[in-house]
Amino acid sequence: MTPLTCVEVQSKVPATASVVWLHGLGASGHDFEPVVPMLGMPHARFVFPHAPQRPVTINGGYVMPSWYDIRHLDFQSAGREDEADIKASSEAVAALIAKEESRGIPASRIVLAGFSQGGALALHLGHRHPATLAGLMVLSAYLLRPEALAEGHPANAKTPILFAHGRQDDVVPHFAGKAAYQVFATPGRDVVFKDYPMAHAVCVEQIADIGAWLRARLP
Repeated sequence: MTPLTCVEVQSKVPATASVVWLHGLGASGHDFEPVVPMLGMPHARFVFPHAPQRPVTINGGYVMPSWYDIRHLDFQSAGREDEADIKASSEAVAALIAKEESRGIPASRIVLAGFSQGGALALHLGHRHPATLAGLMVLSAYLLRPEALAEGHPANAKTPILFAHGRQDDVVPHFAGKAAYQVFATPGRDVVFKDYPMAHAVCVEQIADIGAWLRARLP
């Protein structure tokens, strides 16, 4: 497994928390770098990995940064995503979590986040990760491999999750994000769904909500 290269935004004081944040299809680790100063998290290190380069079927086989291949656009049909790619990317991101732990940040002080394809992978990995995380942040994303939910690890059965989605999203439909939320919104679990008047993007109101949510889970 080739280690992922990352953009890192260091904390303003000695780091006591980390956020590992995965970008969307075709983007890069620089995508959310400008958001960090708006979040009010001077004690946190932000790690933005670059996805591997791979051909993406829905884009005519064009090679681009992608956490996994996407074979078709139907969110309600099986076999949409490449399972081997998902597994490989999950292992690579888990290695980043392990790296943060080796730097003195326990898993309980790490949030795993992602946007779109990256959010889907963050949810997938977070559900299965064997050490309890501080939270999962799932932005404009969806549930990967719903038939395999039983693979979840008890360590993250109660981990807080923030789902956020645009009501006018024409890339990942609003219903796909809401459906993922409903799977994890079990009684007694801190799971929130927020939607916004936007397309497949982020907005100022959402960034403020993300900052408040992060500060509450990583004070």
